[in-house]
Parts: sequence; structure tokens; C-alpha cells
Amino acid sequence: SEASAPAATSAYWMSESGVVDVMMLPGPKPADVFAQYAKLTGVTPLPPLFALGYHQCRWNYNDEADVKYVHGQFEALDIPFDVLWLDIEHTDGKRYFTWDSFKFGSPKEMQQELAATGRKMVTIVDPHIKIDSGYAVYQEAHEKGLFVQTKDGKEFDGWCWPGSSAYLDFTSADVRDWWAGRFAYDKYVGSTPTLYTWNDMNEPSVFNGPEVSMSKDTKSLAGVEHREWHNLYGMYMQRATAEGLLKRNEPQDKRPFVLSRSFYAGSQRWGAIWTGDNACKWDHLVASLPMLMALGLCGITFSGADVGGFLGKGGGYGDPDAELFTRWFETGAYTPFFRGHAHHESKRREPWTFDDATTARLREIAKERYQLLAYWYTLFHLAETTGMPVLVPVWVHFPAETAAFDAEDQFLVGTDLLVHPVTSPGATSATVAFPGSEPWYGVRDGTSYSVASASVAAPLGTIPVFQRGGSVLPRQMRLRRSSVPMVRDPFTLVVAVDSSGAARGSLFLDAGDGYGYQQGEYHLCAFSFAAGVLKNEAAHASAAYKPQNVLERVELLGVPLPAKVTLLADGTEVELGFGWSEERQRLTVRKPGVLMAAEWAITLHAAA
Repeated sequence: SEASAPAATSAYWMSESGVVDVMMLPGPKPADVFAQYAKLTGVTPLPPLFALGYHQCRWNYNDEADVKYVHGQFEALDIPFDVLWLDIEHTDGKRYFTWDSFKFGSPKEMQQELAATGRKMVTIVDPHIKIDSGYAVYQEAHEKGLFVQTKDGKEFDGWCWPGSSAYLDFTSADVRDWWAGRFAYDKYVGSTPTLYTWNDMNEPSVFNGPEVSMSKDTKSLAGVEHREWHNLYGMYMQRATAEGLLKRNEPQDKRPFVLSRSFYAGSQRWGAIWTGDNACKWDHLVASLPMLMALGLCGITFSGADVGGFLGKGGGYGDPDAELFTRWFETGAYTPFFRGHAHHESKRREPWTFDDATTARLREIAKERYQLLAYWYTLFHLAETTGMPVLVPVWVHFPAETAAFDAEDQFLVGTDLLVHPVTSPGATSATVAFPGSEPWYGVRDGTSYSVASASVAAPLGTIPVFQRGGSVLPRQMRLRRSSVPMVRDPFTLVVAVDSSGAARGSLFLDAGDGYGYQQGEYHLCAFSFAAGVLKNEAAHASAAYKPQNVLERVELLGVPLPAKVTLLADGTEVELGFGWSEERQRLTVRKPGVLMAAEWAITLHAAA
């Protein structure tokens, strides 16, 4: 009957030019669909480890003294970060690949000072090239005929940040190759191996054009109209930039990092994406969650939204107060790309610019991000090898949970962390829906939840995050200034058991940069816990790469109090010390001291 018929789903497709190709991905499981989509469009390559840390950006840091101050404040206040960014004002009159000689007269030394503490720098390089015969980048491209043309075959002239600008035709392989060459150290004077790139305004954005872009009848060098390649332009630019960052080194042993605003299916092969110019508004924080989940579903998993909202006073919205900024910082710490950014007319909003209590909260949130850096890195290894997005809606890993199909207020990081950001002012609690039939454990206090939903406390500075029962999660608990020294740090394993008392997990370890891992130079730990025994086995090992990280501690959630705990490694069994919390059913095993790259077993011996 009509009343019992299932609801229909329909879609309407329109193409301004060309044809629409429809490709059906049969699945049947969500993981199968992602793998099939990755075969069509490509996977997200493993990013350099530093790119998963915190990024600090502003339009604009004023000069080298300002950069030194910001860097020094992070150092003095023990707030970890990995990358400091410079927007368009660092250039000589918006001429990309240049530096303002008065404000940034010693760019190499500035970058080297950051590098001395493990930090990197990112500068912006946009596609609009200032029309100026005295500007070498423009003049060379003009003489070679590398710019997009009008319908009449003349060089297209559009208005953007520098004023009159020409736009490189990135749809051309020859132009992309030329652009990649601009990142050579002798061409991009003042750049160093620790300088990376941000491609903005690459839709392409043209201030005086229709729909703030080029006319649809503007032509590529091949004579193809803009309407045919508009959606591809940004991806081609990001590709050319990434290839330039790779080619500048000999040997080509450093992974690129490129952030782009514009993207297309397949952009994941070339770098990260952010959601563009958001505003300092609570509803923009709310909107960022479904945006990032949707991007992941489309293969763009290395993505994020500007923490705090970019458009503050400069966009007519006012600046974020401490509460909004803290809640956004909490959320950003659990998204793949984690960057704070602000408009030049907004108040400064680095983590120390509110008050001492807020600084302390933000430091703890940043620490949470860095404690989980190895987990994020392992997830990106899985993204490259399986196509599985890093951040996903709950239904991806719990497809039988029909109530989760339209849920946009919480998400999963990998399979093992459930995150429910607080996105409304004044809130001090959140109602969390717990998927599946196994328990979930609060990551801070170990509280077990075996219910469909519950109201949980969420005071300011505390984001509700839960570890899945049945998982083993690696953490690095020592506070470091950046990701660089963490490569050698010890690990804590958090074992959260399911209803059968079992758990599994993995840890991917490599040099943190370079391409040795593609030749097998990495170690993959496979953790399993069952019948009271935690085992570490090598799912992959390499004689060329043997990490020296050790196991510092094991925390077990949902297990009974044992009579004793022993470690078996290299054929020798020793007894280990442990602590116990009756209230949280949390067992802490202290100082096993074994290598993460070794095979070993820790046994909980039941009381008689």
C-alpha cells in the first residue's frame, strides 16, 4: 500500500557544459564504498607528522619581531605548536614569492629560528599574479604566454589583492611544471626546507568578475572555456604547488604540505583543505561539524575549519569571547587540520590573549591533541592504505544505527574515539548518544557508559570524548614544544575492554617525514587483549627502521583487580608494579620499559 511504501530518494543533476558521468559504487559496506571511491580519485598520502600539530595563523603577523614574539610566547607558556603562518602582507606589495624587505628582511634566519625548536613556517602564494613588468614572476610568465586568456585571445586582467592581476593557466601541464619550478630555493629567494605553502583565492577569485570569478567564456591556453574547468582550477594549482615543494629538494625526500581553499574530487592527493572564511559566530562553529564530515565522505579527509572564526570585527561580527574561542579550540583539537586564524581587523587571539584561566584551559586542550598525535598519524596511514576517512559521521562505523543517520552534533575519529563538541553558549553539559552495544569510556575519568544516551558534564575547557570498548589507544603523555621531539618519546597504551573483556588496536611508526615508509621502512604494532593478556605483535617490521620508543605505562579500563601483573619479553618474565582505582575500575601498570618495536605480553593474573 502507499502508506507502507518506503520513502523515496530522488536527486536532480544539472551541468552547464559537457556531460554528467555517473559512477555507481556498489559497496555494500561503507568501508567498501570508500575503498572504491579511492580507486577512482586517489587516496590521501601520509602527511608529514608536523602537519597534524597545531597551526597558528593571522592576517597578518606584522614583521619579524612579531613572529619572534609569538614564537616566544608559545615557548614561555609551554603551549605546543608546530607551524606559524604568514598571510599576504609578508610580501613586497602582494607579489608572491617575495618578502617585504622592511618587515621581513631576514626570512631565512626567521625560519631557522623557528626550526631550532622544531617549528615550521607557511607562507601564502595565490594564483593572481600582479601585472608589473618589473616583477620577475609576472614578466617571465607573460613572455612565455602562461596566463589565462580572454575570449578574444588577450591576456586576462582581473582585480584581486595586488590590483590588476593575471592568472596562470594551471590546467596546462607546462604551466604547472613552470610553477613548480618557482619553489626552487634559488627562485623563491628567502625560502628554506622548513617553509611550506598556502594556496588561497584559487576558485579562482576575481573581485571584479561575475560571481567573484572569471567570465565563463575566459579561455585556457588550449582554448577551452572557463566554464569547463572552473571546478578543477584549484586542484590543479594545489597539485603544481605540491610538486614544487617536492622537487625543490635533492633527493626528493620531504613530503609537501599545501593548504588549499578550492578543491575537487581527487584534491586529497595533494594536500589539506579548509572550509574558508568562516565567522566568529556560534552557528558557524555548529556548521563546521557537518561540513567536515561531508568533506571526509567525499574523500577530502585532511580538512579543518579556522578555530575562532576568521571573520571577526573585520567581517562585522565582533571578536570571539573566551567561551566561544575555547569551545572552538576544543573542537579543532579533534579535527584533522587544526589551525587558529583571524582577520587583520580582529583583536589578537593567540591562546594567551584572553586571561590566565583561559590560557591554562587552552594549554590543556593543545596537550590533548599532542597526546593523541600518534593515533592521528596511524589513522592517516589507514586512510592512505584503505581510503577510510579519518573523521566520519557515527553511521559510517555503526551503519545499523538508523538514529545516527542525520546526527550532525557528534562524530568519530577513527573507530575508537567518539567526540561530542559543545557548540552553544552557557552550556556545561551535553547529551551524548552512544552507538553500538559495547561500553564507551570517558577519556578523562574512565567512566563507563553502557546506555543509549546520557547527559555528561562538560565544563568550559572539557570536550566530551569517549573511547570505544574493545579498543587499544596509543598516547604520548609528555608535554613537548612541538611534534619533533615526540618521535622518540615513550608511549602509554589505554586498553578499554568490551563486554567480553577483549580489545584490539594498532600503532604506525616511521620517521615522521620522507618516503621511506613506501619502501617498507616503518613499524606497525598490532595490539590485542584477551583472557587477561595484552600482546604486542609486529604486523610489519623493517630492518631499515627500528623505532626506539618504549612502553612507559598501560592503563586498562573495565578490568577486575588482578593479584599480580607480569611481563614476558625475550623469554624472560618479570613482575610489574600497578595501581588500582575501584571507583573507575581502572588498572595502571607502571614502567614495563619494553620497546614498542619488540614483541611482548603483559598478563593480569586473576586473584585466587
